[in-house]
Amino acid sequence: MEQFRFSGHETFPCRYAWLPKAAREVEKDALIFASASKRQNDAMVRLGVGKNMVNALQFWAEITEIITPTTSNGYKVTPFGRRLLLDEDGKPGLDPYLEDIQTLWLLHWKMATQVKSPMFAWDFLLNDWQQEIARSLVLRVFQREANLRHKRELSAVTLAQHFDIFLHTYVPTRGRKGEVVEDSLDSPFVELELLQRRGFGEQSDQPGKAEPVYAFRREAKPEIGDALFAYCVSDFWQRRHQNEQTLSFELVAVGRGSPGQIFKLPEEDIRARLEAIERATDGQLIYEDSSMTPRLMRALKTKLITWEEIYAAALA
Repeated sequence: MEQFRFSGHETFPCRYAWLPKAAREVEKDALIFASASKRQNDAMVRLGVGKNMVNALQFWAEITEIITPTTSNGYKVTPFGRRLLLDEDGKPGLDPYLEDIQTLWLLHWKMATQVKSPMFAWDFLLNDWQQEIARSLVLRVFQREANLRHKRELSAVTLAQHFDIFLHTYVPTRGRKGEVVEDSLDSPFVELELLQRRGFGEQSDQPGKAEPVYAFRREAKPEIGDALFAYCVSDFWQRRHQNEQTLSFELVAVGRGSPGQIFKLPEEDIRARLEAIERATDGQLIYEDSSMTPRLMRALKTKLITWEEIYAAALA
């Protein structure tokens, strides 16, 4: 059974500087996130943030697969994190400052497709939620679903904080007059415009009171290149269907943790991308649209596409 995560982010959304900073500092010192009090004080000084933010920084770097735990109570930069942010000998990687929008989509993909310990809000809202997002309604459903899936009752405060982190990861916080609050600009995933404000609706638990209503942007996203899409299809295949020889169009479009679900792509866009995937992967993936069940196949004796083969080439 999945072990969902509801905390660890310390109520802080990921910020622009955190992932590059985590990679650089872990490269210098594998024990920077060790729990000993002296080490924590060192981490606060070196990272330039408070104790709770140190924990949040560690959480986001791990959930996006920039760093990974070691057997010696420390962390190391993953091959993915190194190629993206550091490259060899600590030199800058492909996109060390998260300037390419595709990098943000890829990091969104990484944190939204965890299989063993997924973040509950990401797993549930991206895969199961089919209507507009209003806080009062979502929290009521969260309470029921979290208790069923987690097998123990979680506090309303924990669930509310977890939902708010999901929301503020993708939506900028606004002040009383509608101005964007400066701190919200630190969340890089706001740039994806994955969630859009749709106005106001009545709170489900307090009739007569209004609350903001949001919806996923379900439209073609040309900023997600064919190579990145192909990498994510391959990664989806490896994470969730590694024993399957083919993938149906339906799985790629609406399967749990699929590119269609995580990126909120319309079916016509997915179909066009699959029709181009053979060219994008140099023949490693082949889409067959002539059968009763449109499907994706791998070329014989071909391994699943790797980060190095696809996405690194796209950014280089």
